[in-house]
Amino acid sequence: MPTSFSSAPTQYLSLLWLSFVMLISSFITLHAEDEYENAPIRYSDTTPNDAAQRLERLMTAGKVKIDRTDAWTVLRDVMKQFDIPQESQVMVFSKTSKQNDRISPQTPRVVYFGDNAYVGYCLGGSIEVATIDLKLGPIFYLLDPYEEPAKPLHFQRDNSCLSCHGGPFTPEVPGVIVRSVYPGPEGHPIMSQGSTVVDTTTPFSERWGGWYVTGKHGSVLHRGNVTATEKNDQTITIDFKAGANVSNLAKFFDVTPYQRKQSDIVALMVLEHQTSVQNILTKANQSSLRAMHMQTSLQRELGETVMSEPTGTARRIIDHSAEDVVEALLFKDEAALPEGGIEGDPAFQTAFTQRAPQSSNGRSLKDFQLLHRLFKYRCSYMVYSQTFQHLTAPLKQTVLHRLWTILEGKDTTGQYAYLSDTERGHIRRILAETLPGAPAEWKKALAAK
Repeated sequence: MPTSFSSAPTQYLSLLWLSFVMLISSFITLHAEDEYENAPIRYSDTTPNDAAQRLERLMTAGKVKIDRTDAWTVLRDVMKQFDIPQESQVMVFSKTSKQNDRISPQTPRVVYFGDNAYVGYCLGGSIEVATIDLKLGPIFYLLDPYEEPAKPLHFQRDNSCLSCHGGPFTPEVPGVIVRSVYPGPEGHPIMSQGSTVVDTTTPFSERWGGWYVTGKHGSVLHRGNVTATEKNDQTITIDFKAGANVSNLAKFFDVTPYQRKQSDIVALMVLEHQTSVQNILTKANQSSLRAMHMQTSLQRELGETVMSEPTGTARRIIDHSAEDVVEALLFKDEAALPEGGIEGDPAFQTAFTQRAPQSSNGRSLKDFQLLHRLFKYRCSYMVYSQTFQHLTAPLKQTVLHRLWTILEGKDTTGQYAYLSDTERGHIRRILAETLPGAPAEWKKALAAK
């Protein structure tokens, strides 16, 4: 029988008080600096295990050769190693990057992405890289494509990126972001107008300030392709119509130096969805790791049996984190597309869906819809991402259980009523047949229907 507080020995009460003081001290310490710099994450002090580190080892061993003819060939070969399609290219001209002196409306930065890696390049500058560590989240690097051929290419870790990629913009974890700003004529964000971190829920009209956008979207206007002028009273003038339904960027800047001439509207929307889900996964995983660390630390301090399953506060933190993940995966509160939908570059759509896992009836979580919403089946392909696949066990189990409950129509909250029976059925089959490590009961349930 457990000892009651009123009858506990003095030594036990002292130990409880000591543990309480330690917990309060830990709480204060965690909030005095970024939580991800403390145990059990220790972001800056931990050597990453990510695609950039693996590629550098392969290059050093002579097992991978990068064509170093020029920056574009280096970029191309690095992207190939990271499984990033060139067709994913989007362009940003706002000065919101490490290399602001090289970025302007006349010299935009190009960004490319795959499911687990991101790269950016400014003309004449370094290649910016973000690859994913399963525990730490995104790791940020600079790669100099102009390094002397006699010297090996090196991914230089750059934690200064965390000033933007590790705070309020990225739910207080290392993260990847797409921001929409009001750019001035030179590309400087007009700070008085604020900015928006774009995700799946962001209204169409608030997207792409400071970005170039190619593609059709009907009569609804976005913020892309144009700059603003600030008046003395801090109001701005901007002609959104001038940036609408653009198919050729040559009227805005000299596109000659760029290998591709598009900044595709569909690629932009996919990037926005992916980065926001990546951040939620990183946040949930790190919150769960911290919760379990605090639980086991306290159990050790009290001389109790160390539990591998979450209890009490840890259980509540993990349940809350799991709900955040499920909401993101199921496109809860997704912003509607303009009436008539959007049209983008078919080359990106082909590259993006090329190797998508398909169910036995040929459906995929990467199938586009583009009329009312981005994807045909509203369950994110980020379930295949490295981060999701390696979520800490209690969190992943909770997410999968909650996800299946909703997809079987057993959710009683009404939050996911926007998913029809038919759509939920298609998603169930896709997940049961294609998700690595899918619970065996999912396939049994599928077979029983």
